[in-house]
Amino acid sequence: MAPSITIVGLGSGGEDQLTLGILKALEQTTHRYVRTLDHPAVADLQLRNISFQSFDSLYEQLESFEGVYEAITLELINTAKRHPNETILYAVPGHPMVAERTVQLLRQRATEEGVQLQLLGGESFLDQAFTRLGFDPIEGFQLLDASELRREHLRPHLHTVIGQVYDVYTASDVKLTLMSVYPDDHPVIVGKALGVSGHEVIQQIPLHELDRLESYGNLMLVYVAASTDERLRRGSFERLHEIVSILRSPEGCPWDREQTHLSIRRNFIEETFEAIEAIDLDDPDGMKEEFGDVILQVLLHSQMEEETGAFDVYDVLAELNDKLIFRHPHVFGGANAPDAEAALQNWEQMKAEEKKRKGIPERTSILDGIPKDLPALPRAHKQQKQAAKVGFDWPDLNGVFDKMEEELQELREAVKQESPERQQDELGDLLFAVVNASRFLKADPEEALAGTNRKFAARFKYIEEQLRISGRTFEQTDLSEMEAWWQEAKIRLQP
Repeated sequence: MAPSITIVGLGSGGEDQLTLGILKALEQTTHRYVRTLDHPAVADLQLRNISFQSFDSLYEQLESFEGVYEAITLELINTAKRHPNETILYAVPGHPMVAERTVQLLRQRATEEGVQLQLLGGESFLDQAFTRLGFDPIEGFQLLDASELRREHLRPHLHTVIGQVYDVYTASDVKLTLMSVYPDDHPVIVGKALGVSGHEVIQQIPLHELDRLESYGNLMLVYVAASTDERLRRGSFERLHEIVSILRSPEGCPWDREQTHLSIRRNFIEETFEAIEAIDLDDPDGMKEEFGDVILQVLLHSQMEEETGAFDVYDVLAELNDKLIFRHPHVFGGANAPDAEAALQNWEQMKAEEKKRKGIPERTSILDGIPKDLPALPRAHKQQKQAAKVGFDWPDLNGVFDKMEEELQELREAVKQESPERQQDELGDLLFAVVNASRFLKADPEEALAGTNRKFAARFKYIEEQLRISGRTFEQTDLSEMEAWWQEAKIRLQP
């Protein structure tokens, strides 16, 4: 006879909530185990001379819940193997398949260990929650684990039950997560020992008081009623997608409906530069707004494709998720990357492998793949980096300086006697050489020039301010005076 374990649910309250079949199974078995004695039904069953061996001591011996559950699983399987001709009964609170980690571990490992499992359901705490809290789950319902609760789990339009609020620390974590979506004073209901006569507690409190109650325990849950208040969804990606689809619909905005990829192409570029400016200014409020404008451009272009059936924004997200995981084997796989340089090499290697798997033809030139519309400065930087990868590069910075001096001299000569076209050509060569210097210095040329632009603007505005204070205009001053103010600004406006 194969070793076997029968798992039974003790229901959410006293013995009155046990099924007749479970009561018979308890009476007919001698090897009885229970995850915890802290359950109303256990005390009632002891009056019937039905006793258990519990695993409560493991909670004190081990550092984590997962460690406790692993130990329980191992002990039960080993016990079943030692008694192959007898049934080992394991009792858990509620229903075995509702919020019971040990049961999931047993289901994963019993077959490979040659142990048969039989599950006998019991009334879960959800049955009492539906009844005592008065909501119909068919309206939309989610059950969440307090210990693993994250913001992305929350859906305000669904009835939400959060179980296993064991202690004040867990309650505090739940409160903070809920506050990321709900107002601090949003009403929540705390339920304890639902359906257990003399022990049941149901109280409504403002969210901010969730971790200020007098008692917590295994039988405590938090309930947040479903809401139609759209303000609660203002931070969700789904709501943004919904708004954009409405704007593009026949009942939406006439301007948004008329737009095409080409007509708002420039908007994408402008919004990106405005976001970069907010970053350069270290302006959190500006970043928050401008990042949103960039995301809106992504949503609008994706919505246009969704309307043709090509793809939607969730396909965009799926592609991005797959890419990030695939190109970070040192994070999501077994590869190693001790520093940023190694991580970048992993990225490039996996990027090439990704394109190979997709059947994308190999580039005919190492410079292929650099966006043609990239501004000239970053494009020059990228071209030089690509060429340097195959050894086409100066051996050191001294060679770059020599090239800069050579190009500067050629520009001087072109200015004396060459055509405007030739002068522009030589100026371009000099700028290209300067970009080479930035690469050797590991300084982004776009950021370097942007910093100088900001510095110039601040100093020039200082000159304008001095003119305003003196009640004069540019026509009423001269270069020497402006130069003096410029030097003054360099000192006063140092970061």
